[in-house]
Amino acid sequence: MSAVTVIGASKRYGALAALDNVSITFAEGEFFGLLGPSGSGKTTLLRSIAGFVDLDSGEIRIDNQDVRAIPVHRRNIGMVFQNYALFPHMTAFDNIAFGLSVRRTSRDETARRVHEMLALVRLTGLADRKPRQLSGGQQQRVALARALITRPRVLLLDEPLGALDKRLRQQMQVELKQIQREVGITTIFVTHDQEEALTLSDRIAILNEGRIVQVGPPDLVYERPETAFAASFLGDANFFPGRAAGMAGAFGCIETSHGSLVTCDRLPAAETRVVLAVRPEKCLIEPADAPASEDPSLNVLEGRLMQTIYSGSSVTYRVQVGGDVFTVFEQNRQARKLSPGHPVRIVWSAAHSVLVRP
Repeated sequence: MSAVTVIGASKRYGALAALDNVSITFAEGEFFGLLGPSGSGKTTLLRSIAGFVDLDSGEIRIDNQDVRAIPVHRRNIGMVFQNYALFPHMTAFDNIAFGLSVRRTSRDETARRVHEMLALVRLTGLADRKPRQLSGGQQQRVALARALITRPRVLLLDEPLGALDKRLRQQMQVELKQIQREVGITTIFVTHDQEEALTLSDRIAILNEGRIVQVGPPDLVYERPETAFAASFLGDANFFPGRAAGMAGAFGCIETSHGSLVTCDRLPAAETRVVLAVRPEKCLIEPADAPASEDPSLNVLEGRLMQTIYSGSSVTYRVQVGGDVFTVFEQNRQARKLSPGHPVRIVWSAAHSVLVRP
């Protein structure tokens, strides 16, 4: 296992800053997800660690050794690409063994280690198959075994599950996490899939326009986003722009175009412009004529149901409140009789109102 430290990494392509003074540390043995929209810099950062991209400035250190002057093939880094990059004319055995053949490993040692890898990625018995004879998930495992067989210090994954269908991708998320835990290798992966990042990562970093927006454990970044961008990119959120207006009893009060809303977060100075974010699954929806709670810790908005989106296990409601539309998400636990046009009430706790930077 090896720690990877990036210090002040910058890379420009003309006027575009692919990386803008990025500093981050990937701890030994952790599974770290890089998440962001296209062009955010996540793949550039990954390829810089691998050695495929030369930085304009900054350092990349593995176990405190600066590796910028070390060529790709000597960095001892394993990498799995989105398209797997398997050799189509080779069997699974030969694909996995390729890195050892380059290192002139003995035939007996190669055979032993290849069979260990086949067992690790649960492909025992498929050594003689060529890529076209394997499913997408099996090809992904061959690519993973090929990256791991040389016993690299760090494993880099570039959209490793992007080519798989949803059901297989979810299955492979579980297996990939288990394999990483068995091997114990420091793993950094790039994804644009929010669910994948939340499922696999010990920590995540959200990038935008070449900069790191927020770093932390997935649950913390999801539950306590620091910016409106982080809140909207990692999941869905309802936003309420407003201004800090002091205390309402034990709660901070925000004045918005939809009235006064309360939060448990510490308020900035009075009149400071702020944005309140609340996740759709933290909200409840009820008919407007249902008995209303007098609990001061609850936020309440009156509106009209615009749309009901049924997804089997869950239901999403889109509610118009004044000139805005907000979203409520709930598990499908009971039959609802709410139809479009119905007056409804959105309710959520002050504890779920998160102050974020615009």
